[in-house]
Amino acid sequence: MSAPQRQSAMAVETAVPGRLDRLPWSPWHWRILIGLGTVWILDGLEVTVVGNLAARLAEPGSGIAITTAQVTTTAAALYVAGACCGALFFGWLTDRLGRKKLFMITLAVYLAATAVTAFSWTAWFFFLCRFFTGFGIGGEYAAINSAIDELIPARVRGRIDLIVNGSFWIGAAIGAFASIALLNTSLFATDVGWRLAFGIGVVLGLVILLVRRHVPESPRWLITHGRRRQAEKIVAEAERIVERETGGPLPPVDEPPIRIRRRGPIGFVTIGRTLVSHYPRRTVLGLALFIGQSFLYNSVTFGYAAILTTFFDVPAGDTGYYFAVIAVGNFLGPLLLGHLFDSVGRRPMIAGTYIGSGVLLFGTAWLFQRGSLDATTMTACWTVVLFFASAGASAAYLTVSEIFPLETRALCIAFFYAVGTAAGGISGPLLFNGLVSSGRVGDATLAFCIGAGLMTLAGLVEALIGVKAERRSLESLAAPLSQVPTEP
Repeated sequence: MSAPQRQSAMAVETAVPGRLDRLPWSPWHWRILIGLGTVWILDGLEVTVVGNLAARLAEPGSGIAITTAQVTTTAAALYVAGACCGALFFGWLTDRLGRKKLFMITLAVYLAATAVTAFSWTAWFFFLCRFFTGFGIGGEYAAINSAIDELIPARVRGRIDLIVNGSFWIGAAIGAFASIALLNTSLFATDVGWRLAFGIGVVLGLVILLVRRHVPESPRWLITHGRRRQAEKIVAEAERIVERETGGPLPPVDEPPIRIRRRGPIGFVTIGRTLVSHYPRRTVLGLALFIGQSFLYNSVTFGYAAILTTFFDVPAGDTGYYFAVIAVGNFLGPLLLGHLFDSVGRRPMIAGTYIGSGVLLFGTAWLFQRGSLDATTMTACWTVVLFFASAGASAAYLTVSEIFPLETRALCIAFFYAVGTAAGGISGPLLFNGLVSSGRVGDATLAFCIGAGLMTLAGLVEALIGVKAERRSLESLAAPLSQVPTEP
C-alpha cells in the first residue's frame, strides 16, 4: 500500500465544518460570544485605567515609588512584551491542547496578576505584575479568536469577529469613567483609588470565568486530533439547541464533507515552513496589518492622556472624559461597519478603513501643527480617525485567523500579534510618549505622522494582496494540514 493510500485509509470523513457553518444565528451563538468575546472588555479596561491613573500613581502619598514616565513607557512596554510572550506560549499550547482548556487557563493568569497588582508598593513589583497581566491577555488573543472563528457561521464571521475585537473599547469607556471617580480624592484616598481600579477587572473576570465554563471545545480542533465522537456529539447537541431555539428545521448542509487524518503535534519548523513556503503573500499581509494598527493603537491608548495634559493643560483627573468619547467612537466603527466586511468584502473594506484612517490622521496632524485644535476638537478628530481605524484593526485579527490552516490557527494569531505588537506595540508607546513628553508641537506632530504613514502603508498592502475571504468556509480558505485529498 502506497503512502497516499495509507493516509486515505487512516482518514475519517466529516461534515462538521459544513454543519457548523449552516446553523442559523441563535441564542446558542450569543452565549459563545458572551463567554469568549467579553474578555476584550477586560483588556480595554486594563489598558485605559493604567493610562489614566499614571499621574496619580506618581503623586506623593500614592503608596508606590514610581514616575509618570515609568508608567506610560516602561510599564506599558512590559505589558505589551508580556502579551507577546503569552501569545506565543499559549498559542503553541492552544493548537496542541485545545481551545477550551487554554481559554480557561489564560483568564486565570490574567485574574491572578491583576489582583496582585493592587498590592504593588514599588516600581519593580508593579512592572512584574504588568508583564504577567499582559502574559495572560496575550494568551487570550490566540485562544479566543481561534475558538470564535471555528464556531461562528462563515456568512457572519466577519461582522462578529469585528464586534468582538471592537468590544475592547467598551472596556476602555468603562475604564475611562472609572478612573474619573477613582482619581477623585474626595471619594478615595491617593493610595486607595488606583488599587481599587484593578479590583474592577478581577470582578468582571470572575463573572466571565463562570460563563466561559459552558462554552464547548472547537469541534474542528477535535476532528484533527482524532476525537471524532466528541466532535460529532458537540455539533449534534448544538444542532438540537439551535433547532429548538429558532423553532424551525435546519437548512441543508451545502459544503461537501472533508477527509481528515489524525496527526501528531505540529512544531515551530512545520508552522514556519507553512507560512514562508505555502503562504508568503498572506504572511506579508498579516505582518503589515498588525504592525500598522499596533503602533497606532498602543501609542494612543497608553499616551493620549499625556497629550491632553501636556499640550492642552487638561487636569489629570479629567482626561477620562475625553478618552471615553474616543472609546465610544472606536466601538461604533466595528459595530456599524462590520456587516460591510461580509457583504462588500474584506479587501475593499480593510484597505479602505486603513487608508482612510491614515489620511484623516495626516489631516489631524496638520491641524495640530497649525495650532487650530483644542482639547475638544483634538478629541473629535481622533474619534473620527479611530472610528475607521478600529474596524480595520479588528479585521487584522480576523484576517490572520481565517487565512491559515486550522492546525496552525492559534499559533499564527499569536505569531502575528507578537511580531506586529513587538514592532509597533512596544516601540509605539516608547517613541510616541518620548516625542509627546518633549512638549514640542513638532515632535508630537511627527508621532502622529508616523502612525498615519504605517496605517496607510498597511492599507495599500491589503489593496494589493488581500484575500477574498467573505462568506467562505475556513477550510476553503486554507485546507487543514491533516486533510486528505478526496479520491476521484
